[in-house]
Amino acid sequence: MKTSIVVPCKNEATNIISLIDEIVGNVGGTSAFEIIVIDDGSDDGMAMLLQAALGRVPQLRVLRHDVSGGQSAAIHSGVRAARFDIICTLDGDGQNPPTEIPKLLAPWTGPQVPRLGLVAGQRMARKDTLWRRLASVLANRIRSWVLKDGTKDTGCGLKSFRRDDFLALPYFDHMHRYLPALFAREGWAIVHVDVTHRSRTGGQSHYSNLQRGLVGVVDLMGVAWLLRRRKKCRPTEVARPCRLESGRRT
Repeated sequence: MKTSIVVPCKNEATNIISLIDEIVGNVGGTSAFEIIVIDDGSDDGMAMLLQAALGRVPQLRVLRHDVSGGQSAAIHSGVRAARFDIICTLDGDGQNPPTEIPKLLAPWTGPQVPRLGLVAGQRMARKDTLWRRLASVLANRIRSWVLKDGTKDTGCGLKSFRRDDFLALPYFDHMHRYLPALFAREGWAIVHVDVTHRSRTGGQSHYSNLQRGLVGVVDLMGVAWLLRRRKKCRPTEVARPCRLESGRRT
């Protein structure tokens, strides 16, 4: 399977190179792939490290935003630039282990779920602070109650989907947290897989619980509106009538 692995990141100089090497080590022997790292306006020297990595990792491609656009913007830029049909995403902070990538790709090669649209990881035994875990549980419960998306953990960066299906979704900032609901809105099936999680080994999170909460309220109302206003019919092409030739139906 040919896969584009999209890694959005900002100011992850202490994590990104080891993460790239891990991806190559875990995916390199199983499929043709490319790694697209999106540098979302970093100012910590990560750009120089990525430039050097381009010289030794042939599968690596690097995109750079001149100003920070956020995680959803970075993912969108990476998917648009992807050369392959199947996309796999993971965060650039190193907390999503690349060893879990095969789990995300397996549903695309095994017995197909009808209209499979998204494979979503859900983190088990999260290695975050207690306060961050509690805030995430509360946010996920509220979102699931409002959107009925059947997903316990939309914040997990480990996901896979088809490039064109993703680009057909309505884009907005922070959309990456609502992918299960957005794919389901289009009639696609969602498969959930349990994945592991790691502690940060360097750098720091770019979001606070307060920031997530304030933005999340507005986004949640917007996504709920999109679900209510979705297209509720699907066309079926009418068969062309058989032509009559020489008095006989064909």
